[in-house]
Amino acid sequence: MFRTRRTTTSLAAALASALLLAGCSGGDDGSGDGGGSTEPVTPEQFEEAMSTPTELTFWTWVPDIQNQVDLFEQEYPEIDVEVVNAGQGLDQYTALRTALRAGEGAPDVVQIEYQYIPSFLLDDNLLDLSPHQGVADLQDQYPEWVWEQVSRGDAVYGIPQDTGPMGMLYRDDLFAQAGIAPPATWDEFAQAARTYREVNPDRYITDFPPNQAGQMIGFMWANGAVPFRYDGEETVTIDLGTEEVTEVVRYWQDLVQQDLVGVDPDFTDQWYQALSNGTYASWLTAAWGPVFLQGTAENTSGLWRAAQLPQWQAGGQSTGNWGGSTDAVIAGTDNPIAAAELARWINVEPEPAMRLATEQFLFPPSQEILEDPAFLDAAPEFYGGQQVNRVFAEASEQVNTDFGWLPFMDYVYSTYEDTMGPAIAERGDMLAALAQWESQLESYAEEQGFTVE
Repeated sequence: MFRTRRTTTSLAAALASALLLAGCSGGDDGSGDGGGSTEPVTPEQFEEAMSTPTELTFWTWVPDIQNQVDLFEQEYPEIDVEVVNAGQGLDQYTALRTALRAGEGAPDVVQIEYQYIPSFLLDDNLLDLSPHQGVADLQDQYPEWVWEQVSRGDAVYGIPQDTGPMGMLYRDDLFAQAGIAPPATWDEFAQAARTYREVNPDRYITDFPPNQAGQMIGFMWANGAVPFRYDGEETVTIDLGTEEVTEVVRYWQDLVQQDLVGVDPDFTDQWYQALSNGTYASWLTAAWGPVFLQGTAENTSGLWRAAQLPQWQAGGQSTGNWGGSTDAVIAGTDNPIAAAELARWINVEPEPAMRLATEQFLFPPSQEILEDPAFLDAAPEFYGGQQVNRVFAEASEQVNTDFGWLPFMDYVYSTYEDTMGPAIAERGDMLAALAQWESQLESYAEEQGFTVE
């Protein structure tokens, strides 16, 4: 966790140009009804806010989330919510930063991925939700690592919506044909990759995409690495030279240079086809992967299975997280109490939260749903009747708690593609590229006014 105080004027000014984060949403500061205060919102304040005709704007890219919003509006008939898809991920963040800089047009509630929360805490752009109805009591409802992603000390800056604990999806038929079992360790995975390539010279056990920093960072996370930290003020830590990091990069460099794994960019037509036609026999992915794969490789229904991510030590129980998001409230909202309740209600109350998990198939962050038979016992035909949710629910218990982000993760990802990407695609020196990546991040951080430790 990091402290969340306002950055200095000089630092904020430097960051404003690069990250478009200066300023905040128009409207008052929300303190008039207790929403912007650190004092707990009283029941009387809450009742008044939720019974007063109010309009909220909610930016999100979750499909059909209008279903949950409709339930919210039934619960609170005086609150009218406009749902807006302002783009997914970086597209939305660009629009949001532009609105924050202009001082108008920002939403009340916004979907933000975990790794981008620090960037929006610059200039105090996110509302501390801890004083609001029920939020301070939520901590025990989530795995510790999930709460660490949204909390800074006693402050809470987002309500967890979904997560992405990592595991492995694999073609049971192709593994059987090659005489290999799902690898339990990374050593076994390397041997299985070699065996699979010998049996299928035109195919690979998996793909290691050169454009996917999220997967690589997830592998580092699983190995106990903490390459990034931010203290919430002026100091960042960028440490890509630790043994935990280099062990991961060296491992994949060996597989890549030996031509034992593919190096296609992921989420492209070629990659989709490779999953469908058996070019790749497995996908090292996250908890959102099983549903995504069903839509991508429909012709392979019944052939896939799920397993835990391979371990560095036999009998180990550790994985990383790749993806997932929160619903946060913009600090400049005119209606902080209603906005905070929207973010909380649709993600925490049993009916909307379960529907997010079972209808929109977002992998749930809450322990209650992760332990609910209605979620765990689902046995999709695509996975041969395997209870895949149980595999990833177990993985969620194994995500390392200690992990952090930088307040400029968009730059982290883009420079990964510029440095590590070519080394992977050309089957070259990934360790040299790793050093180049670290150097670029350190230089950038210093240019933006941060102290690099």
